Amino acid sequence: MWVDDWALRAACRTEQPDQLFVRGAEQNKAKQVCAGCPVRTECLAEALDNQIEWGVWGGMTERERRALIRRRPTASWRKVLESARDREIAQVTADA
Repeated sequence: MWVDDWALRAACRTEQPDQLFVRGAEQNKAKQVCAGCPVRTECLAEALDNQIEWGVWGGMTERERRALIRRRPTASWRKVLESARDREIAQVTADA
């Protein structure tokens, strides 16, 4: 299920914004905040669909996001990521 009000549930909601908008090795620390976030996919889709250029969003740096956008410049990332998550859930359910 897609969460439209994802920012209210984000693991980073209590972090200082300066900790998520960093450069270099500090980005790895910011990405760790995203690792267990329940709305990581929604956050990433927001950043990709709106081509947000700065900060770590959904566990990806701006460089990582630019690479994805170059590969699929016209994609609706919400649809892509939602579909991938649905397939993963279906596979886990089938395997159970």
